[in-house]
Amino acid sequence: MKTLPILMMAFAMFTGASPAHADDDTEREQLARIHYEIEHLQAMVAEAGKQAPTGQRVRFRYDWLQRDLGMVRQGIDDHLEAPRQPRPVPPLRGDYRQ
Repeated sequence: MKTLPILMMAFAMFTGASPAHADDDTEREQLARIHYEIEHLQAMVAEAGKQAPTGQRVRFRYDWLQRDLGMVRQGIDDHLEAPRQPRPVPPLRGDYRQ
């Protein structure tokens, strides 16, 4: 269960790291870095999912976490590639216990 604390630390690090008036290039660099970090988190989640114990009454849903990380990563891609306009975003599942 080391993945979830690492994920929480990564998001906390990125939310506190950006200045209030960042220019477009700085924002793009930060989003590219977040994208890169999420890719690595997804690899860690995949490995943790392979090594997860079986037969537990309550198990961690690595597949749901992978889906949510993919959605966040896709949202970053969409933001960087799309014109500035609001668009609907599906909610994250968030509860990874079953």
